[in-house]
Amino acid sequence: MAPGAVETAPAAIAALGSKLQNGSSNNQTFTLNETEKKQVDVVLRQFRCLIADLCEQFKGGHPGSAMGMAAIGIALWKYVMRYSPANADYFNRDRFVLSNGHTCLFQYAFLHLTGYSSMTLEQLKSYHSSRTDSICPGHPEIENEGIEVTTGPLGQGIANAVGLAMATKNLAATYNTESHSVVDNMTYCMIGDACLQEGVALEAIQLAGHWKLDNLVVLYDNNQITCDGSVDLVNSGEDVNAKMRASGWTVLDIDDGCYNVEGIVVALKSARDSSVNKGRPTFINIHTIIGIGSKVAGDAKAHGAAYGAEDVANIKRNFGMDTEKSFVLDKEVYDFFSDCRPRGEALEAEWKDRVAAFGASFPERHAEFVLRTKGQCPADWRSLIPAKEQFPTAPTPSRKSAGLVCNPLAAGLSNMIVGTADLSPSVNMIWPNKVDFQHPDLRTSCGINGNYSGRYIHWGIREHAMAAMSNGLAAFNKGTFLPVTSSFFMFYLYAAPGVRMGALQHLQAIHIATHDSIGTGEDGPTHQPIELAALYRAMPNLLYIRPCDSEETAGAFTAAIQATNTPTIVSLSRQALPQFPAQSSRTGVEHGAYVFIEDDQADLTLIGVGSEMKFAVEARDLLREKHNIRARIVSFPCQRLFEAQSREYKRSVLQHQRVPALVVEAYAANGWERYADAGYSMSTFGHSLPGADAYKFFGFTADKIAEAAAGLVEDVKANGLNSLRGEFRDLNTARQH
Repeated sequence: MAPGAVETAPAAIAALGSKLQNGSSNNQTFTLNETEKKQVDVVLRQFRCLIADLCEQFKGGHPGSAMGMAAIGIALWKYVMRYSPANADYFNRDRFVLSNGHTCLFQYAFLHLTGYSSMTLEQLKSYHSSRTDSICPGHPEIENEGIEVTTGPLGQGIANAVGLAMATKNLAATYNTESHSVVDNMTYCMIGDACLQEGVALEAIQLAGHWKLDNLVVLYDNNQITCDGSVDLVNSGEDVNAKMRASGWTVLDIDDGCYNVEGIVVALKSARDSSVNKGRPTFINIHTIIGIGSKVAGDAKAHGAAYGAEDVANIKRNFGMDTEKSFVLDKEVYDFFSDCRPRGEALEAEWKDRVAAFGASFPERHAEFVLRTKGQCPADWRSLIPAKEQFPTAPTPSRKSAGLVCNPLAAGLSNMIVGTADLSPSVNMIWPNKVDFQHPDLRTSCGINGNYSGRYIHWGIREHAMAAMSNGLAAFNKGTFLPVTSSFFMFYLYAAPGVRMGALQHLQAIHIATHDSIGTGEDGPTHQPIELAALYRAMPNLLYIRPCDSEETAGAFTAAIQATNTPTIVSLSRQALPQFPAQSSRTGVEHGAYVFIEDDQADLTLIGVGSEMKFAVEARDLLREKHNIRARIVSFPCQRLFEAQSREYKRSVLQHQRVPALVVEAYAANGWERYADAGYSMSTFGHSLPGADAYKFFGFTADKIAEAAAGLVEDVKANGLNSLRGEFRDLNTARQH
């Protein structure tokens, strides 16, 4: 049969083998009766023509894979997934992630057919339109009903799905009992060829297999096409199934994914059957034809463009539809899905009964569980943060300060789940009696074991997946989990795509970024972040907080926990920092910047930031002793929090109308032009020297900073304050490119 030719009824269904790939018996059966086969045929034909019409309407979009995946959608939404169209936020629902997010019409159309009230036909027709009220964006977005996570950057969706599956395992291990099961949902993830080429996908796949997440099913739309051409253009000789088995997954194959609804349902039901598939996530390799029914079926041309009026008419002829009619969905199609809404309502009612029975038997655990389903902290978290008087007064690395703050929080808050990218000895995030998140049967050579109730995660050296999977944890239900990740700040460049997607989705997470300056020392310029703060300060809906001591670190965590719709990066030092108990303020951190040391007769404001606050304080003393210049100091840990303050507050802190401002920070100066007239900063990469020597090498000494500051003040005295405005100056001339 030619690639574009299409049978008008489902092809003969190849029965799934009686043995699954892991060797277990498969007792699952599923057969469509003759009436259902006819209904499925009508749905497939009208669904595919609808997708072609939707893309043709505004001459754009991605029709090909959505058309090829239609049978997969019928199997999922009609026969397998447990969800409630009447309540998209039903807590125990199965989660569905469309990792190949460009195929979004696939998901939108099934949300419409199954009865999600917001997804009307008129909304479907807003795809690629200029309507600002459209809920059919070019990739799925989390704020729209029925969408679990925002997807688009390929590979991140599957990582999100692994995080969602982790959330289920952790909640089930924490609250389920032998007689009461209050969390038992599955996670389904749709991927395409391109997702499997992204490194983050393999990172997540490895962890899912290692953790034996048997509540996770990945459906692979295997059409062997990407934007540029066929997959063998860049990837030949790879046995995907063998790779998945080697990663600890059960693998099932569906040869005719365009029509074999029965086979797909059997595979999905087998994946859910724990007696068959215990201990392995499931990978279903479903072979489809991209753009089925079109003249470019099976070709890269079917991927990401409307087919044109002539081929849309051709598609309709191939599927036995009227070429003169568009957006056709007959009553028969709606009737086919009419049981989805009442079925979902019954599922939710049954679950509420289960939760009530659990509460009767275990009232205290039930009370905590209910709080978590509401996204509320199960304890008074402020009382868990040490008071200023409890912090050390001797020089302390702020990474150690973070442990002093975070560890009692993690010990006391059951919603906090903390992990590290293979840096436990460095990031200080381990609390007494912590339990690791691990499969309970795992026995490691190093003796570090755990179970699914554990809340300490060893991510391995997988920073991108760590951030993306943490987004899945955070998205499971807003506030049910507060993920905390940790690594060196430089390696949050690897994690940046996941951090960005968390910010875009308003998902709360706390990222602990240690070794945040040239003070990191001997690890050298590869590990010394110079430019990274500018990226994160510019990123919308993200708090980048750089505290100068333990008290400010407490303020950073306070701000991060209060930021329930925003991720936070807490930027911390490897080297010991002076403590400033008389000056530093956690409340000041919550304001973004505050007066650290005031002087009503000041000639200059020194802005101290994070690890470099010590240089600002030392330079202030030297300015007065050596240059007879008085300086006030402002601590400035977070630009975004400062921007949220009133104009009056900002003016009172910076006092631009009275004195010039010089920011002292061993990072690129970009961004400080809004708050300072000059910077003592970095314009090169770092250098491999002991931390104190690296600072000296780059001119960060009290005398050099004081000398530069004195020159700035003299310039103002000679030429007036306005002479500086609009001409931001970098005063560090020690090493410049």
